[in-house]
Amino acid sequence: MGDLGLGQYNTIKDFVQSKLRSFDENGHSMETLFSLMFQEKENILYERSSGYRIEAFSYGEVEDRILKRSASLSKLLSDVEPGSVIGLSMDNSLDWIECFWAIIVCGYRPLLINLRLSREMVERAIGDCGAKAVISDQRTYSIRTYTADAIGYADARFEPGVFGTEILVMSSGTSRRVKLCAYSAEELYHQIKGSYGIVAECDLIKRHYKDRLKLLTFLPFYHVFGLLAVYIWFSFFSRTFVELRDMAPETIIGTVRRHGVTHIFAVPLFWEKVYEQAKKTIHLRGENTEQKFYKAMKLREVLGDSAAGKLFSKLAFKEVRENLFGESIRFLITGGSSVSTDAMRFFNSIGYHLADGYGMSEIGITSVELSKKRSVLNACFIGKPMDGVKYRINAEGELEVSGKALAKYIIEDSERKIINNGFFQTHDLAVCENGDYKILGRRDDLIIGSSGENLNPNLIEPEMLLQNVNEVCLIGAHEGAQIVPTLVISVNAFISAEKLDQLDKEMKAKIVQMHLSTEIRRLLYVSDRLIVGDEFKLNRIRLREQLESGAFTLVKPLDADDRLDDPLADRLKEFFAEALRMKPEDISEQADFFLDLGGTSMDYFGMIGGIENEFSVKIPAGQSESLSSVAKFHEFLSDKL
Repeated sequence: MGDLGLGQYNTIKDFVQSKLRSFDENGHSMETLFSLMFQEKENILYERSSGYRIEAFSYGEVEDRILKRSASLSKLLSDVEPGSVIGLSMDNSLDWIECFWAIIVCGYRPLLINLRLSREMVERAIGDCGAKAVISDQRTYSIRTYTADAIGYADARFEPGVFGTEILVMSSGTSRRVKLCAYSAEELYHQIKGSYGIVAECDLIKRHYKDRLKLLTFLPFYHVFGLLAVYIWFSFFSRTFVELRDMAPETIIGTVRRHGVTHIFAVPLFWEKVYEQAKKTIHLRGENTEQKFYKAMKLREVLGDSAAGKLFSKLAFKEVRENLFGESIRFLITGGSSVSTDAMRFFNSIGYHLADGYGMSEIGITSVELSKKRSVLNACFIGKPMDGVKYRINAEGELEVSGKALAKYIIEDSERKIINNGFFQTHDLAVCENGDYKILGRRDDLIIGSSGENLNPNLIEPEMLLQNVNEVCLIGAHEGAQIVPTLVISVNAFISAEKLDQLDKEMKAKIVQMHLSTEIRRLLYVSDRLIVGDEFKLNRIRLREQLESGAFTLVKPLDADDRLDDPLADRLKEFFAEALRMKPEDISEQADFFLDLGGTSMDYFGMIGGIENEFSVKIPAGQSESLSSVAKFHEFLSDKL
């Protein structure tokens, strides 16, 4: 074992125990947390790509930058009372880390602003906690706002006095109400202490690659999952964060490979998208390759958790891993909502380790599945509660949580509530098997069927993700005094009549198979995306309102009379398919290259060059908006030729 950045200690376990012991002995304060977090001065805290170079910043360097920023910030806020709330409105960056700590070092309480929420929701949260100012990367607010650039680095380091005592985290707002959840150093201590159980029980999560343990900054630090399970946990133990500049698939894969990322924590939507893209890539490699892949997946299931099964994964799926994240990955976690068993099975079959975790804004992170058994991982269990946390399931089947790691208090509708002095009702439905817990969905999402039985969308929707289905949501729509369970199915806007008819038959057969034919009363095929903007899971309240107001765009299948049937159209489809890594038969003549098919500017301009060469034409610059479908190219080239 090389130098893992453990100071004087030889093992990770001893290192972790020593830091927790120091936290306990020196008092559960933000000042103690700060000093211990930046104790290993030489360890690398942050990496980012800068052209062809990789920039690295040590914990000692960043500590110095924080204290110099603190000196500047204290002057800007000289008229603001100590203990006041200061908002932090930034995407993940080194600036975020520096400004976050500068607020605390100057004696203030940071409000971590959720950038996914509407301005109205954020302004209300600012008012609820009485924030005095905001540090922002680009947005402005109703109270005075400073950019990170305005808080420069003073010549001299700040000499801290009294540190800020709390961090305020905003909930995701999917219920249309934003809660502010306060965590003091006491709760953070217990969150970190709980994470020690993971290190002690699970060898995989502490594995390094080339003596380094690096986390991709995929989850936003302003969200409770990103703040606690990523930033607080791993910076306390002096590990490295790798900056992710944007969410483009090629950026994610390129960043993971270039930096040798070992850990990725993400929401289910991310894993589902990677899984779908992998299936598409395998499909495009041809029928023979596709058959071999699925045959190997079946054999992997038969081998189970045996040593032979693990060796088979390592050898049989090496090429698949190379086309995804490469070989540096050690541990993957999903959390925030439900993930499909198919996606879990895929990652855990090809040689990675994907586990499900659980937490909420109000309770922090309370469990992660630590089993190495694929049968347990693939069934989406969330594990046992961490040290210092207790779970119980009440008479209604809801999970309740208690412990010292829960938020100190929450602010909801301007009212402050204490929640960590008893069991907190999560309103998540759960079951417990052999001490392992599994989330079945939200109680609020249950729909009463015509038979009086409860329909759980979280159990039904994954079964309805058939071929040609983008997304699906089961909604209890109000029609007068009745509730009509409606399955909203998002498909390609340019799906053919034959494909839509076949899909409808398959959907109805699936509903009969699941004994839901008397419960689900309506199927609605729409071209709208169901998860939009910055949402990372279905916003059922918004979708129900959209359904009840008739705002969905119903699918109108492409008629035979609307189709182009000539060699020029066929060749153009081949160009589109090559640029988009799709099959020509899946390209509709009317589908927009960008909006419907998901192409990028780089894909488009690469395709343009090929079309110009083959047809000896010059396509005028700036025509990407008017020439964005096979039909439009067909019209343009027909005129030119």
